[in-house]
Amino acid sequence: MEPSDEALVRECRRGNQHAWESLVKRYQRLIYTVPRRAGLDESASADVFQTVFARLVERLDYIEQPDRIQAWLVTTARRETWRVIQANKSTRSLSGSEDLEADDIDIPDSAPLPVDEMIRLEQQHEVRAAVDSLDNRCRELLAMLFYQAEPASYTEITEKLNIPTGSIGPTRARCLQKLLHLLKPGA
Repeated sequence: MEPSDEALVRECRRGNQHAWESLVKRYQRLIYTVPRRAGLDESASADVFQTVFARLVERLDYIEQPDRIQAWLVTTARRETWRVIQANKSTRSLSGSEDLEADDIDIPDSAPLPVDEMIRLEQQHEVRAAVDSLDNRCRELLAMLFYQAEPASYTEITEKLNIPTGSIGPTRARCLQKLLHLLKPGA
């Protein structure tokens, strides 16, 4: 069972390196996605990612709701992304771009990510985290059935996971039930 966000933050405050690594690993994909979806390139997105976690290190002791660290990280990533976009706009307008046509400049949309998109990203992250906390058998079965462009056949599942063909359906149902339990609020 994975430690809660609150437990990880508590351990990070104590200087536990393993807790830091777990926290970064848990949220790296979500935090990196925010600037990428806003139109920043890979390098700028990596800078945003590093800035977000640097700010976390600076402010860790002042976070009042450690159980809401995900929201804090996403908000910080959105603000830093906006700051980078604004800085890029300022740099472009000062770089002597009078010779360029308006169509020659590709400026990402500076509007914040739509709330619906952020909710979707957070939900995807929650599902990934819940799947990661399942036992190996369930995690592998669900990956073969739902995380591939073309779901594995029952024959492939039987061969790879050593599950009798007739048990795949009931095992899938139990695994999905476990996943549903993990995704319920307060679970």
